Amino acid sequence: MNQETQLAGWIGEELNQPQNKVQAVIQLLDEGNTIPFIARYRKEMTGEMDETVIRQIQERLKYLRSLEQRKQEVIKSIDEQGKLTEALIKKITEAKKLQEVEDIYLPYKPKRRTRATIAKEKGLEPLAQWLISLPQEGVPSEQFHQYINEELGVTSAEDAVQGACDIIAEWISEKSDYRQWIREATHHYGKIKAEKKKEDLDPEGIYEMYYSYEEPVKDIVPHRILAMNRGEREGVLRVTIRIDEDRIFKYLTKQVIRKPTIVADLLTETIKDAYKRLIAPAIERELRNQLTEKAEHQAILVFSENLRNLLLQPPVRGKVVLGIDPAYRTGCKLAVVDEIGKVLHIGVIYPTPPQNKKEEAEKVILRLINTYGIHIIAIGNGTASRETEQFVADVIKKVEQPIHFIIVNEAGASVYSASELAREEFPNLDVAERSAISIARRLQDPLSELVKIDPKSIGVGQYQHDVTQSKLSHSLTQVVESAVNLVGVDVNTASVALLQYISGLNKSVAQQIVIYREEIGGYKDRKDLLKVPRLGPKTYEQAIGFLRIIGGNHPLDATSVHPESYDVVQRLFQYMDLSYDQMGTEELKKKCSQIDVQEMADRLKVGTPTLRDILDSLQRPGRDPRDDLPKPLLLSDVLKLEDLYIGMKLEGTVRNVVDFGAFVDIGLKNDGLVHISQLSRQFVRHPMDAVSVGEIVTVWVKEIDTKRGRVGLTMIPPKEQ
Repeated sequence: MNQETQLAGWIGEELNQPQNKVQAVIQLLDEGNTIPFIARYRKEMTGEMDETVIRQIQERLKYLRSLEQRKQEVIKSIDEQGKLTEALIKKITEAKKLQEVEDIYLPYKPKRRTRATIAKEKGLEPLAQWLISLPQEGVPSEQFHQYINEELGVTSAEDAVQGACDIIAEWISEKSDYRQWIREATHHYGKIKAEKKKEDLDPEGIYEMYYSYEEPVKDIVPHRILAMNRGEREGVLRVTIRIDEDRIFKYLTKQVIRKPTIVADLLTETIKDAYKRLIAPAIERELRNQLTEKAEHQAILVFSENLRNLLLQPPVRGKVVLGIDPAYRTGCKLAVVDEIGKVLHIGVIYPTPPQNKKEEAEKVILRLINTYGIHIIAIGNGTASRETEQFVADVIKKVEQPIHFIIVNEAGASVYSASELAREEFPNLDVAERSAISIARRLQDPLSELVKIDPKSIGVGQYQHDVTQSKLSHSLTQVVESAVNLVGVDVNTASVALLQYISGLNKSVAQQIVIYREEIGGYKDRKDLLKVPRLGPKTYEQAIGFLRIIGGNHPLDATSVHPESYDVVQRLFQYMDLSYDQMGTEELKKKCSQIDVQEMADRLKVGTPTLRDILDSLQRPGRDPRDDLPKPLLLSDVLKLEDLYIGMKLEGTVRNVVDFGAFVDIGLKNDGLVHISQLSRQFVRHPMDAVSVGEIVTVWVKEIDTKRGRVGLTMIPPKEQ
């Protein structure tokens, strides 16, 4: 079995996937295919794996290949020392974790001068070997005196004993079996403890619950790990991992002192020294790192899932929108955009303190509504948003035609507004005016607008600033790429910011697509993309299925059907006696429903999954997967804390999902919290299993904290509680 086959076997076993399908994915990845392309257009080869599984294969493959590389490095290093044996090679080769390899390598790893190496330089290794051989007769003191050597710095028997014990302690600490047992025992029986270090560094008591805190290592949840880490980093907390040391000492004693010996007392003390001085600190570091890595993984997972749901919010099409970026002193910036996002008007009003020019602001809003036929007012949820919301609610009551408002999550809007991209798009506008445009466009097409912002700045997660930023960026970029390719883009209207996330493309090629688009006045045929500089055949293959041309020369160019399958569609239409202009019609849908997909796939010599996707595209040629989701919750009035009462039923929008629950916007200044225990009558493993960002949910008021302006909500109907 070659190495690649072995790797595929390991990954398949881990992920519960057929080995041959895993091998196919590995081959596709090695050939330079992107994950969106593989998931969408190579289903026959992968057994219809989704992007998540393919990405898991990619990540495990990367880990296992780097593991194999490390194994070879370790084997080479030990061989160069002349200490490599067949048993060692076998042990290293069979290791499935990097930690196992490093544990095996530890005794052979070049190290700085330690107490043990210094003792060896003094010629005390033979004494250490005598002690560890567990002698049962003789006089230890006579042995010790033999090693006194003032020239080497051993001036007494005590010096000799201490040096020999230092060597033994290092031997014990480097035994991979011992370390693995202690690592597992500490994880299973150990407790993580946090205590107050400097209270004056925490004047607001943010970390108060951790001033004297203890929890089993195996039970601690990710967000508490990240909170403790932050408290420790800020100098407020001292965090340690502790375990009943007697359990460890008993284990090590049983391993080291396997029979009665005249030096048992000396070895017992050496075992304790080995654990306390050499093993325990290292194991604690390892476990803290593992806990942090696991917590970071969870935080990134939550952020990624929330971001995906935010990006895939359904667009509000065909509406003229007034975007408002609220503020106090500098006034609320206004931007009116038409149905396709073109800016029609920019302005400013001062309805909030300290100016309080409400009458003047009202006239401006009413004039804009009448002039531009505004359908919806989008209000950013930042500073002064609730005062602005109240003002808008009062104004629209005076309008005869139906008009609504909505609070839009403006996280990251200020980052975009100050970016080079925003300056290029609107060079003559200030930051707040650009922000108002972004808020309006976010409602019209969340995906197209949000891709302009660094995903980290969108802020739908927990502890995102406490995780490894490179890992976070990598994961969020994958999420954006996945969302953009799921929806697809109109190549004649898409921005560089949107195009760069398309499968196979990057920013440079995206810029070339836009430049060439302007030169030729728009693409008429997907084949035109082959004329774009730096866009070669492989890139074309990866990208073209996700690029749409609306109203072009070929009807299929507006669908998700890949050009490689156009001949299949041609033969399918001949069989059904239909033409391209009948795509999406009831007649086509009827004929498609009568087809035996498996039989037709065999007839057309195409894979069944591919044919199934083709039939779906032909029946719904302009389908946007976001259209299947509930539309945003539009409002016409404002809710105040004083309006609430226990048991009150409300509708709200999920703004954020975290490990301990979900924050829901019910129209108050602060979002209400639905604790994980209140998401359902059934057990909920994680809030993401029950709700998602952007979802419209029905909630009931459970608790009202007037003093702190907080509301506790439940999604369990009162009669079921």
